[in-house]
Amino acid sequence: MLSVSSPQPQDKPPESGNSQWASWLLIGIALAAVIALALVNTTSKDSQPSSSVAEGETHTIDVEVDGMAFVPNHVDVDPGTHLVVNFTNTGDQVHDLKIGDAETGRVDPGDTVQLDAGVIDSSIEGYCTIAGHRLQGMTFDVNVGDSTSSTGGHDHHHHAVAGASNPHVDVPSAAELGASREGFKAHDASLAPAANTTTHEETWSMTEEIVEVAPGVKQMQWLFNGQAPGPTLRGKVGDKFKITIKNEGSMAHSIDFHAGEVSPDENMKSIQPGEELTYEFTANRAGIWMYHCSTAPMSLHIANGMAGNVIIDPPDLKDVDAEYNFIANDVFLGEEKTGADAQRVADGEFDLMAFNYYPSQYDVDPIKAKVGDTVRLWILNVGPDQPLSFHVVGEQFDTAYKEGAYLIKDEDKTGSQAFDLLPAQGGFVEMTFNEPGTYSFVNHIMTNAEKGQHGKFVVTE
Repeated sequence: MLSVSSPQPQDKPPESGNSQWASWLLIGIALAAVIALALVNTTSKDSQPSSSVAEGETHTIDVEVDGMAFVPNHVDVDPGTHLVVNFTNTGDQVHDLKIGDAETGRVDPGDTVQLDAGVIDSSIEGYCTIAGHRLQGMTFDVNVGDSTSSTGGHDHHHHAVAGASNPHVDVPSAAELGASREGFKAHDASLAPAANTTTHEETWSMTEEIVEVAPGVKQMQWLFNGQAPGPTLRGKVGDKFKITIKNEGSMAHSIDFHAGEVSPDENMKSIQPGEELTYEFTANRAGIWMYHCSTAPMSLHIANGMAGNVIIDPPDLKDVDAEYNFIANDVFLGEEKTGADAQRVADGEFDLMAFNYYPSQYDVDPIKAKVGDTVRLWILNVGPDQPLSFHVVGEQFDTAYKEGAYLIKDEDKTGSQAFDLLPAQGGFVEMTFNEPGTYSFVNHIMTNAEKGQHGKFVVTE
């Protein structure tokens, strides 16, 4: 007889294995779906175009105008900074500001506009787009990251004058030349009357010193009595001069007084370091006379500061309210320890121009005068190369005396507007200020005026 036994408790029914397998299959399918979805999403994201550098914080800066310069003229930011400029035209003419593709458009004096320069990722130079303004120094540096320290400080970071290219130094722009500087004092151009004596004896030293020759630029100069221009001598026709020159420098120097009529053989010979020479002459003729080092190359010695003047009054010279002494010169820049580069001087590659051996110094520290003052300006062009056309904006000369003779004298119905001098020529002009105001004096060879042969009289009641 056939019997069927009952299943033991530990035995699983036959269908139990199939159910477990089905459960794992469902779990596998779910995991595959999740992975597939993740892959789809990843692929979808990777197929999108790359995003730009994320914007950082917004930096807002206020910028104004001083003369032909932006103030401040730079900003230092981190990469990714969103830069906004509040630009106020505090100048006296229309300006604008362009940074990358962003522009303010023309901004009238007194107006303020906001320039959104966008996200800044790399250094860029902003500038005024009006013709010639960028070359005059109207630039605004946006410095990013490590580039902010590459210039060694921004206060002396220069943009070259149009046409200037000097391998030794950055040439200050016209804007930098005329920018106000706290504590700056110009060379004293005032001129005292001739001493009440007929014999003039002085002792001068010749030295070589590193001095500031332009804003932010120091270099070696060769000097008479520690100054450029050298000391001014003044006397009358018939006066005798006895000048002892001591060479305290490291090279040979000498001196040539155009005011004297003497043999050059001994009087103008080179004086070796540690030696001295006494130069004697009698002033036989009136005028303003150049003196300079006559050791070769003369151009280099003049360029490095070794020039000055001797003023011998004409017999009929009238009294005036004030007299000033302007020596026009070319400025050659070079390495600090060397001074003017000899090859550049030989090639006539001057960088700047000046009155009294420092460009635009009388813009920064103007000469003061009063309404009704009659002033006499003694002017000598020491070059060594460039001509001078001296002009005072808003005034006319009623007297002009050039190279020993009056061109006009105390004229009422006529006058002179420009006083032309080649190197080593000189004379004087006279004028009277009738109204208060700021009267600029310039070399009317305007490109040279813009390189520093420029200054101001400020006339008050």
